Order: sequence, then C-alpha cells, then structure tokens
Amino acid sequence: MRTPLDDRDVLVLDGGLATRLEDLGCDLSDELWSARLLMDDPDLIRRAHGDFFAAGADVAITASYQASVPALTRRGLSVGEAADLIRRSVALAAEARDDHGAGQVAASVGPYGAYLANGAEYAGAYDLDEDGLAAWHRDRWHILADSGADLLACETIPSYAEARALARLLAETPEVRAWVSFSCRDGGHISDGTPLADCAALFSGLDAVIAVGANCTAPRYIPSLIREAATSGTAVVVYPNSGETWDAENRRWTGWSDPVGFGAEARDWHAAGARLVGGCCRTTPDHIREIRAHLG
Repeated sequence: MRTPLDDRDVLVLDGGLATRLEDLGCDLSDELWSARLLMDDPDLIRRAHGDFFAAGADVAITASYQASVPALTRRGLSVGEAADLIRRSVALAAEARDDHGAGQVAASVGPYGAYLANGAEYAGAYDLDEDGLAAWHRDRWHILADSGADLLACETIPSYAEARALARLLAETPEVRAWVSFSCRDGGHISDGTPLADCAALFSGLDAVIAVGANCTAPRYIPSLIREAATSGTAVVVYPNSGETWDAENRRWTGWSDPVGFGAEARDWHAAGARLVGGCCRTTPDHIREIRAHLG
C-alpha cells in the first residue's frame, strides 16, 4: 500500500489545533478540550483546519485527540452518538482539505492520559496495564480506521505499555497506515522514562507504521530525539511545542515564541532526518508558514 511519504521528501504537518481555536475566541477549559467543539461549533474546527492548510500544511490532524468513546459517553452521549462525533472529526478535516484542494487527513489517536485529564500524558503514570489500554483504545481505533482518514496519528504517547497496546491494534487493522509519536521528558526518553529508541524498535519493520518520533515536547530536545527514533530504521516525525513553558500553578504559558526561529529549526530537523515536521502546543499558522518557507 502506498503511503503519503512515497512521493515526498518531507511532509509539513499542521500546528496546535487547540491553540488556533483559542486564538479564534474559544474557551477550551472543558475536559473535552477541542473535542467539545465537535458538538458545539464544528464549523470553527473546519475553519481552523483550513487556516493551517492555507499556511502551507500538507496534513491536518483531526480534533479526535480527546474525543474517545469513554470521554464522550461520560458526557452523556450514547455509544452511537460518540462514534458519530469521532467520525465528524475526520469529515471536518477532509472538508477543509477539499476546500483547499490538496492535503492529507491524519486521525488523531490521543493517549489514555488525555481521557484522565490530569496530565498523565506527560508522565505515563497509568492505572491500566497493556491489556487494559488496548481495550480502552479499541472502539475509537476501529471507528477511525474505518473513517476514511488517510492515516492515524498516534500522538503524545507517554507510556511503553501504551505503545505496545497500539502495536496490537495495528495488527488488527493491517490496511491502516499510522505514525506513532511520543511525549518525551528529555532528549532520549519518553515521559515514563523508557528510552525512545526502545519504543521506536517496537514498530521497526512494520509496513503499517510510516514514521516514529516525538511531539508535545520542548524543541531543544528534538535533534537528539531524531537520532534516537532513527535507530529503528523507520522515518521520523517531529512536531514539538512552540518553546513556551506551561506554568501549571498559575495555569498559563510563559516565555515567548518565535515563528521565524521555529521555521529555521524545522529546516535543521529535516536535515537531521525528520520527514514529517510540524508543531504542537502554542504553534500557530505563522509557525507552519515559516516551516513551509524554510523547507520549500
């Protein structure tokens, strides 16, 4: 099966969807985060995707990161209604892609920690083992696998056990292509302390996995993480945060973001071996525009 990388040296991913929605005036303090807008304002999600395509993104990542079946049914939806909302996340990105005239849609598979809504996606401290994690992910996984998305984006994965669970689900859907991207604590380890190279090795040689790498991580760690991920022989995906730092006590971002500098760093990440490059938290269409300008 062909993949989005077959004809391209590099693919530019979009930036922080939630960041763009907040810039457009949304309050995302709800535990469903951007997924709440799948119910309340789907047109705004479509607009945000369109803004990233217009800035030069080749790939839109859907608003399904926090839209798991357990999270939506906890909100009072039926299982069928939850499944419809998850499919809607793909449809909205596809509509924005079609309006733009080109691009790919990656269906976001957020971690179990996103459902817990307690920061566990940055620690990997879970109350489920590998079997429990596979069972928790399974319903959404199959919904997204059948949604018409071009591939799945397994992202912000903080736990080796969760990576193993996702590898099992990949085996259940051999027709699906995916990337797997980890949240990392430093230049060599994912959030639970497992070496990124060990996590990448889980997916080495799997045709289903087009890339392995890191996201939602400080940019300063990305060069080292590219080297670690590349040891698996799989293409590398990186989309770090803007460089700002989250102050959990005061619930605000600190520091500053430089889109031009971010674009220049992206050029270096590509030169180091990354073939899918974008941005995560606090990155905007301006960051993606600079990535595109620096990568051509």
